[in-house]
Amino acid sequence: MYIPQKGIGQVLKELRQKSNMTQEELADKVGKHRSYIGRIETKDGENIKISTLVEIVEKGLNGKIKIELNNISE
Repeated sequence: MYIPQKGIGQVLKELRQKSNMTQEELADKVGKHRSYIGRIETKDGENIKISTLVEIVEKGLNGKIKIELNNISE
């Protein structure tokens, strides 16, 4: 999924909602607190560790993440 202008937290929230899952249900699936999921879906989503993002998507949302880093020349 390409994320053009949305933050990671907003994308995770939308994916969770499309899965008809509450924050509590997602938190239970990934072994986190509901409040942590809530913070990620708001302002703290921009500071999420890649390992946590992968865990939420793969364990909680049954998805896969493909991360591509491009070499950017200045």
